[in-house]
Amino acid sequence: MIHTNIILILTLSLLIWGSPFVAKFLRLPIPPVEIILGSIVAYLGLIGHNQYFTLIAEVGFLYLMFLAGMEVDLKQITKSPKIVIQRSMLFLLAMVIFSVILGFIFNLNAIVIISMPLISIGLLASLSKVYGKEESWIRLAFIAGVLGEILSIAALTIFDAAITTGFNLDLVLKLGYLLSFISVIYILYKMFNLLFWWFPELKSTLVPKLDTSAQDIRLSMALFFILIAVMLSLDLEVALGAFIAGIAISAFFHHEKKLEEKMSSLGFGFLVPLFFIHVGASFDLKALPLEGVVSGALLITVLMIVSRLFAAIVLRGISSSKDALLIALSLSMPLTLLVAVATIGYDTKLLDLLTYYQLILASIFEILISMTIIKTLQAKKILSKK
Repeated sequence: MIHTNIILILTLSLLIWGSPFVAKFLRLPIPPVEIILGSIVAYLGLIGHNQYFTLIAEVGFLYLMFLAGMEVDLKQITKSPKIVIQRSMLFLLAMVIFSVILGFIFNLNAIVIISMPLISIGLLASLSKVYGKEESWIRLAFIAGVLGEILSIAALTIFDAAITTGFNLDLVLKLGYLLSFISVIYILYKMFNLLFWWFPELKSTLVPKLDTSAQDIRLSMALFFILIAVMLSLDLEVALGAFIAGIAISAFFHHEKKLEEKMSSLGFGFLVPLFFIHVGASFDLKALPLEGVVSGALLITVLMIVSRLFAAIVLRGISSSKDALLIALSLSMPLTLLVAVATIGYDTKLLDLLTYYQLILASIFEILISMTIIKTLQAKKILSKK
C-alpha cells in the first residue's frame, strides 16, 4: 500500500511538472495534454483508484469553478447593453433547440440529449489566462457562459434530484432550496454592496493593501469553503457554491488586482492539473478498441460543437463572425458537467457502459478539437495584426 502511494505521488508530481513541456512540444493546450497523460499513466498502472487522489481532484474541480467565478465581472455583466444579454439568452435557447433536434435525428440516448446543451466556463477561465480577459470574444463568452453555467448547474441539480428521489415532494423541496439559496445570495449581494458603499474603508480592512499575513487569500479560501459547506448542508450541487464564491470575491474585492493572480497560481499550478489528470485516469484506454466507443464519442462531440456553431449565428449582431465562432468553440467544453451527468446516468443504470465511455471520451475530444481550433484562429488573428 505504501509502495503504491509512493508511485502515485511521484507520478503525479512528474505529470504536474512535465505536462507544460509536453504541451509545448505537441503544440497543444495544457488541459487536454494533462487528460491524455492521465489516461496513459493509468493504463500503465502507475495511477490506480485512490480515495485521497479522488478527493483532491474533486477539490481541484471546485477550485476551477471558483477561479471561473473570479473571472466574472458582475458589474460589467449587469451594465452590459440589453441587446448583449438578449442575444446571449437567444444563443442559449437556440443551442438547446439545435441540440435536441440533432439528438433526436441521430436517435441518441435521452441522457446524452440532456447533456448536450450543458455549459461550463471552467475551461474558459483557462482560455482567459492564456489570451487575456480583455479579448472581446472572451468578455462576451463570459456573459453567455455565466448565464448558461447557472442554468446548467440548476438543470444538473434537478436531474440529480429527479433520478435519486423521483418526481415527488422531495424534488419540490430541493428546487425550493435552490431558489431560496439564489434569492438569499442576491439579497446578500445587494446588502454588502450598500455596506461597502457607505463604508468603503471596510474593503481595505478585510483585504489590506499592505498585507503581511495573506489576509486576502485567507478570506477567499474561507468564503470558498463556507459556500461549499452551505451547498452540502442543502444537498445541492457544490460547484454552484464554489462558482458564486469566486463571483463574490471578484465583485467586492476587484480593487486588489494581485489577489486573482495569487489564487490563480495556486489553482493552475497544482489543484487544477490534478483534476484534469484524474479525468484522464477515469477513462479506461482498453475501451478504445470496443466497437462504437470512438465513433459514438466523435458523433456526440461533432453534434455538440455544431449546435453551438449554429446558435452562434445570433451573436453576429453584437460581434464579428470570427468572434462568434470563438465564443461558440469556447463554450463547447462542458467537461465537468458532462462527466457529472455521465457518472449519474451510469450509477443509476440509465446509461450502459458503452454510452458512458462515449460521453467521457466526447468530453476529452471537445477540449482537444475546440482548444486546437481556438489556438489556430488566435494565431492567425495575431499574424493578421502584424
